[in-house]
Amino acid sequence: MNNNFLLLIPEIMVVGCAFVVLTLDLFLPERRKWTLPFVAVAGLAAALVVSLVYLWGVNDTLYGGVVRIDGYALFFKAFFIALGGVVILVSVDFVKRNLDHPGEYYGILLFTVAAMMLMAASGELLTAYIALELLSFGLYALVAWDRYNAKSNESATKYILLGAFSSALLLYGMSQIYGLLGTTRFDEIAVTLSSADTLSPGLILGIALIIAGLGFKVAAVPFHMWAPDAYEGAPIPVTAHLAVGSKAAAFALMLRLFSEAFLPIAAQWQTLLIALAVITMLLGNLVALAQRNMKRLLAYSSVGQVGYLLMGIAALASTDMGMDMGVGIGGIGSAGASTGASPELAYLASNGIMLHLVGYAVTNMAAFLCLVSVYNITGSEDIAGMAGVARRAPLVGMVFAASLFSLAGLPVFVGFTSKFYLFNAAAAQGLLWVAGVAIFASLISLYYYLMVVRRLYIEPAPSGENAAAATIPAPRLTLGLLGALFAGMIALGIYPAPLMQAVHHASSALLR
Repeated sequence: MNNNFLLLIPEIMVVGCAFVVLTLDLFLPERRKWTLPFVAVAGLAAALVVSLVYLWGVNDTLYGGVVRIDGYALFFKAFFIALGGVVILVSVDFVKRNLDHPGEYYGILLFTVAAMMLMAASGELLTAYIALELLSFGLYALVAWDRYNAKSNESATKYILLGAFSSALLLYGMSQIYGLLGTTRFDEIAVTLSSADTLSPGLILGIALIIAGLGFKVAAVPFHMWAPDAYEGAPIPVTAHLAVGSKAAAFALMLRLFSEAFLPIAAQWQTLLIALAVITMLLGNLVALAQRNMKRLLAYSSVGQVGYLLMGIAALASTDMGMDMGVGIGGIGSAGASTGASPELAYLASNGIMLHLVGYAVTNMAAFLCLVSVYNITGSEDIAGMAGVARRAPLVGMVFAASLFSLAGLPVFVGFTSKFYLFNAAAAQGLLWVAGVAIFASLISLYYYLMVVRRLYIEPAPSGENAAAATIPAPRLTLGLLGALFAGMIALGIYPAPLMQAVHHASSALLR
C-alpha cells in the first residue's frame, strides 16, 4: 500500500496557502490587506507549477485506491487551481468595496479549491463524500457572507437546509452500496456489479439516492430549487464560484463514479439520467425567460448547462451498442451482458464533458466579471440596470455580449465548439433525439441572452442616475482579466486543439 504523502503536495500547498492568508490577515494593517488576494494567487500559481512538474505522468494510488493520482486527477487539479485564481482576481475590487474580513474570505475560497481537487482524485465513496462536504461547508459560509443582508441570510438558510438534505440522501445511498456490495472503492464496485446476475432493490435504491444527492449538488431539475435564491443572495463572485467551480467539481466526481464504478449497469441508470437531462435542459432555459434579475437569469442558465452535461454522462454508454458489442471499459463487461460501450465513443463523451466544463468556466467567469464591474459602480444587478452599459463601458459591454453569445453556443466562441462536441458525442451514442432537445433548448436560451444584449447596446441608461454612474470605470486588473477571458473564449472556440490534447490525456487515464 503506497502512502507517499508527496503525491498530495498540490492539495497540501493550497491548504497551506489558505492558512498563510488567514495568518497575514491577523497581523497586516488595514492599508496593507490589499496584498492578500495576490498572496493567494501566488500560492495557487506555485501549486499549479508543482502539480504539473511533480505529478506529470504519475499513475498511482494512496491507501490502496482511496485517492487516485493519475492524468484525470491532474487535469482537474490544474483546472480548479486556475479557476480559483480567476475567482480571487474577480473578487478583488468587489471585496474592497463591499465585504469585510478579506483574509477570511480568500482563505475559505482556497479551502474550497482544495476540496474540489480532492473530489476529482477520489477513488472511493466516503473520500468523495468528505471532499464534497468540505466544499459545501465553505460554500455555505461564502453564500452567507453578507450577514446583515436579509436576502443573503434567506438564501444561505435555504442552501444549508437543502444541502444537508442532499448530503443525507448521498450518505444513505452510499450505505446501501456498502451494505450490499461490501466495498466503497469504485474499481471494486465495478467488478462486483459486472459479475452480478441481477440487482437487488436495495442496490437500485442506493444508486438512485446517490444520483438524487448529486442532482442536488449540481442543481439538476427537480433538485434545483435552492439555486436561484442562493445565486441571488450571495455576493457576485461567490455566485460565480457556485455556478462554475462547485458544478465542475461535482461533474468531475460524477464522471469518475459513473465511468469507473457504475458503467457495468449502465442500463439501470442511463434512462434516469436521460430523463433528468431533458427536463433540466428545458425547464432551466424556459424559466430563465421570465427572470428580471441578472444573477437569477444566470442561475437558470446554469441549470440548463447542467442538463447538457448530464446528457454527456448518459452518453458514456449505450444500451443498444452493448447488446451488439458487449464491450466494457477497462475489460469490465455489463451486468447480464446487456449494456456496454464502444471505447472510442466513451472517449468522445468524456472528452465532450471536460471540454464543455472548461469552455463554460471561461465563459461564465467573463459574464460574472462584467456583472461585478457594473454592480461596483451602479449597485444594480437587475437586467434593466444593464441598459446602456456598452456606451458607458465599451470593453465591459463587448465582453458581456460575447460571453452571452458563447453561453448560447454561437460560432467562433468556445461555447459553440464545446456544445458541438458534446452534442455530437450524445448523437453518436444513439441519443440523437436527446441531442435534438439540447439544440432546441439552446435556441430558447438565445432569446433571453439576446434580450440582455439588447439592453447593453440599444436601450438607453435608466434615467435619474447620478453623475458618478454615467460611466463605468474599471481597474486595470479588471480590464486585463476581461481581455484575457475574452481572448480565451475566442482562441478556444477557433483552435481548441491544445486543450483537446490535455482533455484526451485525462480521458485516457480515466477510461484506460
